[in-house]
Amino acid sequence: MRIVKYFLCFLVALLTSCSVNQQIKKGDKRYEIGEYYKSSSNYRRAYNKVNVTKDRQKKAYVAYRLANCYRLNNDNEKAERYYANAVKYHYKDSTALLYYAEVLRKNKKAKAAVEQYDAYLALAPRDVRAINGRASALEALEWEKNPTRYKVEKIKELNSKRSERSPAFPGGDGEVVYFATSRENKEVGGKNSNITGVRNNDIFYARKNSVDEWDNIAPVEGDINTLDDEGSPSFSVDGKVMYFTRCRYVKGESHGAEICAAVRSGGKWGKAKEVKLSKDSTITFAHPTISPDGKFLYFVSDLAGGYGGKDIWRSAVEGDKYGAPVNLGPQINTPGDEMFPYMREDSTLYFSSNGHPGFGGLDIFYAKEDADGNWTLHNMMYPINSNYDDFGISFVQGKEKGAFSTNRGEKKGYDKIWYFELPEVVFEITGNVLSTTGEPLADAIVRVVGTDGTNTKIKTKKDGSFKVPLKKNVEYVMLGNCRGYLNQKNDVTTVGLEDSKNFPISFSLASISKPVGLDNIFFEFGKATLSPQSSTALDKLVKLLNDNPNITIEIGAHTDRVGSAEGNLQLSGKRAESVVEYLIKGGIEADRLTAKGYGKSQPVTVSKATAQKYNFLKEDSVLDEETIDKLTPEQQEIANGINRRTEFRVLKTTYKMY
Repeated sequence: MRIVKYFLCFLVALLTSCSVNQQIKKGDKRYEIGEYYKSSSNYRRAYNKVNVTKDRQKKAYVAYRLANCYRLNNDNEKAERYYANAVKYHYKDSTALLYYAEVLRKNKKAKAAVEQYDAYLALAPRDVRAINGRASALEALEWEKNPTRYKVEKIKELNSKRSERSPAFPGGDGEVVYFATSRENKEVGGKNSNITGVRNNDIFYARKNSVDEWDNIAPVEGDINTLDDEGSPSFSVDGKVMYFTRCRYVKGESHGAEICAAVRSGGKWGKAKEVKLSKDSTITFAHPTISPDGKFLYFVSDLAGGYGGKDIWRSAVEGDKYGAPVNLGPQINTPGDEMFPYMREDSTLYFSSNGHPGFGGLDIFYAKEDADGNWTLHNMMYPINSNYDDFGISFVQGKEKGAFSTNRGEKKGYDKIWYFELPEVVFEITGNVLSTTGEPLADAIVRVVGTDGTNTKIKTKKDGSFKVPLKKNVEYVMLGNCRGYLNQKNDVTTVGLEDSKNFPISFSLASISKPVGLDNIFFEFGKATLSPQSSTALDKLVKLLNDNPNITIEIGAHTDRVGSAEGNLQLSGKRAESVVEYLIKGGIEADRLTAKGYGKSQPVTVSKATAQKYNFLKEDSVLDEETIDKLTPEQQEIANGINRRTEFRVLKTTYKMY
């Protein structure tokens, strides 16, 4: 009986082992031809049945392959889990450490990612992917804290419940967009891909309607779309030739992607023809873009002689023939993947890479080639780039706006189309010209002089307001003036500013014919000593005198009604002299200044502004003793404070003019 029991256990174990091996074999076959979605189901079945105690390496192998399937289909959370298990079970291939680090970085687990990069670099210290990845993991969080001025937003009208990617504007026309999508296409039918688990892509297009929204979304006409996968549309500079990628599928076989081209004539696309770049049908040629002058076709390929992964290549175009592919070299290509090239009308090359330093996944870069064939590379940074895959960018011609693809924030990992725009940097002054009593000065003149040669005059409106547009990296001097008032200067600079800014400038012009009150002049109680808080107001007076070098003024000090007339007169005179001394120390010539103490002899006549501020006072009433005695004690204190004041009045406007 015991022998039978052992035999049955042995038989179950044998059958289980056969079942596991069969699932792994099926998974491997599908994996090798790129059917990651299908192969993942085989690996999952096998993984759940492998006994880690008896066959640790088999468990590690299946975990690694399963993690790769999830990573390649943008399910980074599951990929992280299975890479962790592959590493835990000591999978023999060290790339498990590298890919584990990569998905940790994409999942914003920088510290854990660095640990895995370090473990991998201990085995492969010169691997550029790991060196760049480690540096990026440490820097990306800081990069995100310092975003560029680009504004990004998901385009709701273009996105469905499926995947959308690779937007392109034919001829740079921002009113029409072509894109690849896995949404239903009744014209060709279709089924889910064994590679991704979703329907093969077709090329659709949309137009903007009268309210500037994308509308009339439909599959492109003609024979462009088939049961195979079509994507990555791009256009010649005039929009008359469309290039795109077609991935043909034959069950059980591996076929490389091919580039096709169609010509638009009579308002329709003609028959799509393959762009023949090699006789080998297993080589991938994808993601085409043509240079603005039509001389080069740029594309992605896994041709031998590259730098690892997928590289960007180009071929010279001669009529309907294409020259031998030339790799763009190590300044563009890395051991990782460089894909989705896009050539802008100014010959700037945009592309996506997971090999250059970035946020994780594919980042969008741009590069410019100089006369010697060298490329200068730049990451487009956050918010264009994220820790997800960001790719397939396209610009509206002549504009700093367009669309790109990203799977950021998508639970199923589907790609979506986002809008981007670099807002125009606008500098502007919105100001007003008022009297020192707060009255708007209509028909005042504001003169603006800039270091770029700007020299213009602006007249204020009835409410005293004015607007002045400014240019970038220019220093401006402004002079506000109005008949019967003193001039006032202001300085504005846009030098070094990167973001739009509005400068609220207010000119407060002092009357030539009336005394002008100096606010916030304070003295120690019962003394003529200026308090430190008075410096701000007095420095403004120094500036006013420098702005108006041909005037002389009298500084008049006034007291309230408290105390004797003689004592107040003496105190006010000393206070006026203290102000004059401050102005002289500030660089004002002594012969332009006169000090005068008035004591309590000149009580204030209530202005309109003062009456509006204190409703118990009447406009044009005089705050003499008789008037103040009629007020409440609290109101009397306010009135006394109004009478305690320092003023200046213009004595002469022709100082050193003749």
